[in-house]
Amino acid sequence: MSDETTSGATAPGEFDGVPTRSASEFAAVPDAFQRLWTPHRMAYIDGGGQPEKDRCPFCVAPTLSDEDALIVARGTHAFVLLNLYPYNSGHLLVCPYRHVALYDEADPAETDEIARLTQTAMRVLREVSKTDGFNIGMNQGRLAGAGIAAHLHQHVVPRWATDANFFPIIAQTKALPQLLGDVRAALAAAWPGADEA
Repeated sequence: MSDETTSGATAPGEFDGVPTRSASEFAAVPDAFQRLWTPHRMAYIDGGGQPEKDRCPFCVAPTLSDEDALIVARGTHAFVLLNLYPYNSGHLLVCPYRHVALYDEADPAETDEIARLTQTAMRVLREVSKTDGFNIGMNQGRLAGAGIAAHLHQHVVPRWATDANFFPIIAQTKALPQLLGDVRAALAAAWPGADEA
């Protein structure tokens, strides 16, 4: 099979035998911008992927399957899940099960497990994703930037030497090379004790 056949192109100006049109033929005026098409994000824009406004997504997540909630690991007092709006692939959140807003409201068992799960998250991300560094932190309160201020959560953001490019600087856009479900499966499989479950 030729490369043309495997890609679906059958002739110049055709895709799977259907004539195609150049973007310059569309009604829009051509400009200098390139478009990064991310149709999968429409699920969130249309509200399909958004949590119900009157329910805390971090309280709902543990009631769902790991795959549906994007949970990577569950502990006794806290759990680890992927951020639905990640800064980078593998952007994890470590949350207590209990609905508390601020770090100083967490009890010693919760703070201990949040710390241990954060360390494990770093080890797993380093193993699976070959990270060069991490941003770790908590935004406490809406004024401080917490998207979900009512439920404590710690961010673990993997970083690579090559992850800074012109997209976030110029276009306020982040290109993510992996789907959330694939990232969750890889991290969950590498989490210590996953083979015992």
